[in-house]
Amino acid sequence: MKEEIILSPDKALKYIKLNVKKEDILELSYNRVFAPGTVLDLIVEEEFGEENLIVSLHLNGYLVNDVVKVNLNNIKDDLLEIGHITDEKETIIVVE
Repeated sequence: MKEEIILSPDKALKYIKLNVKKEDILELSYNRVFAPGTVLDLIVEEEFGEENLIVSLHLNGYLVNDVVKVNLNNIKDDLLEIGHITDEKETIIVVE
């Protein structure tokens, strides 16, 4: 099943925090970057009184298949689209 939803940047981060689990596929599109990967970990850290959502991805690229950590709060205003793929369904989040 494929679903498409439109969310603000803050609500998109909230969706990730509540719905994305380890071993899910997360496809981040921001600026000119497309980073598809398997979720290794989701970490919520507090820094200077502000909550940061950090996702660790094992990239599924043809040229690059490394592990990266992305602080989603740093790129939330640059996010264009997020793909969330599980065994049951695929959700495309369009960030407005």
